[in-house]
Amino acid sequence: MAAPQVHQLFNHPIADHSFAADRKTLAVARDNTVELYSSNGSRFALNDELRGHDKLITGVDIAPNSGKIVTCSQDRNAYVWEPSNGSWRPTLVLLRINRAATCVRWSPNESKFAVGSGARVAAICYFEEENDWWVSKHLKKPLRSTVTSVAWHPNSVLVALGSTDGHARVLSAFIKGVDERPAPSVWGERLPFNTICGEFLNQTAGWVKSVAFSPSGDAVAFVSHDSTMTVAYPAGEGQPPHAVINISTQVLPFADLLWISEGEIVCAGYDCEPFRFSGSASGWSLVGSLDSTSKSGAANQRDESALNMFRQMDLRGKVIDDTQLKTVHQNSISTVRAYAGSPDAVRQISTSGVDGRVVVWNL
Repeated sequence: MAAPQVHQLFNHPIADHSFAADRKTLAVARDNTVELYSSNGSRFALNDELRGHDKLITGVDIAPNSGKIVTCSQDRNAYVWEPSNGSWRPTLVLLRINRAATCVRWSPNESKFAVGSGARVAAICYFEEENDWWVSKHLKKPLRSTVTSVAWHPNSVLVALGSTDGHARVLSAFIKGVDERPAPSVWGERLPFNTICGEFLNQTAGWVKSVAFSPSGDAVAFVSHDSTMTVAYPAGEGQPPHAVINISTQVLPFADLLWISEGEIVCAGYDCEPFRFSGSASGWSLVGSLDSTSKSGAANQRDESALNMFRQMDLRGKVIDDTQLKTVHQNSISTVRAYAGSPDAVRQISTSGVDGRVVVWNL
């Protein structure tokens, strides 16, 4: 396997990142600005900045086809940025929330985007042609806590939401006049707005950090703050799930996950390295780390480092100042994105984290 491409953009946390479809533009959320980098051979150079938010930006996403950029922030606002005469023109989105926006993602057909928030709602935003602005409808029930993650079904109608009440839910975000009626699926047939199509809870009800649909849309997976990954397979409308598989791990909690095929998932988080899982409705298992430099894994390294530190203090009265991790990322990973390939056969992924790095991994 080829070595990962490491891009040290700065020494500052990256809340979220997104590549354009041609992978020549990289958008990175840094504080209250979005920095746009252009590919310069094997390196990225700062090209532009998007300024408009006055608090920490929590999410950024580039639409693959139109190239529009959507951002959301703790200032309770979202902007859609469109290229105009060599610059970017922002359009304010009416989110109508009274708490911070936490995450944002475009729908696959790019007609809508979903924004999670601390107001116990998810805003489904769409463009209203008559008034020439972006408006929103709220998914409210049965949300009881902060929405930490949003993910779209391939049909652009269903949306999965993860929240701090420990639940991952699949709801309908059907907008009359915007969406066409979706084909029947395992999630149901009639799907008016805010229909609850699925509600899942893991064994400990830990905070859900991230949620994602499988490439086919027939399964949903989520990671929680209890170091578990859960995969749910619905059986049909009104039926109990065909399977809900909970995988416990001995690593630190995951912060994000990505399906790289119908039977493989990559998770990453506070252990500073991405892990690959493999399985099906009959069971899932942890395959191993994608980070070949980590050897025995970050958890074992921490134990060994602590042991060596106390050994040196005991034998020589010396404190070893060694803060370099044996992983590619030097701090926790915040975001995992598909970089190259198709949704059901991802060849490369990109990760970003608190260390200010964006890393491209080969699978």
